[in-house]
Amino acid sequence: MVPNTRLQEKKKILFLCTHNSARSQMAEGLLRAIYGDRYEAYSAGVSATAVNPYAVQVMKEIGIDISSQYSKTPKEFRDIIFDMAVTVCDRARVSCPICSTNLEIQTEYPKAREVIHKSFEDPAAALGSEEEKLKVFRQVRDEIKDWISQVFGK
Repeated sequence: MVPNTRLQEKKKILFLCTHNSARSQMAEGLLRAIYGDRYEAYSAGVSATAVNPYAVQVMKEIGIDISSQYSKTPKEFRDIIFDMAVTVCDRARVSCPICSTNLEIQTEYPKAREVIHKSFEDPAAALGSEEEKLKVFRQVRDEIKDWISQVFGK
């Protein structure tokens, strides 16, 4: 019997946050780095800002370069049907007008076959010295990494 040599199409995953500056950016970078052979990772925010330099720094510490990523809004992906959309903060879950699971309706926002929610602390809200802020970013990065391994590593 001849093995099926057809490559299975990668699943498209969209991570959503309020500003697309830290949590969703780290999640995008982590999924791409760890499971990029199985998933296409994307991220967006309710309102685009800029990638947080602390997020870039703590990701670089574990060998993942997200410095070329940029902040995007969901409208940038309006023509894509994602396999899954993940809101990574409570505010995005409430305010995100995107990712209808009704794949038939016309909308200016992307659609997803499944939408899930997993809230992570906002590291950009951390107060204190630079080292204290970095500690929070590292903690959130590690929580996202562990969660991604549990959900996507199956």
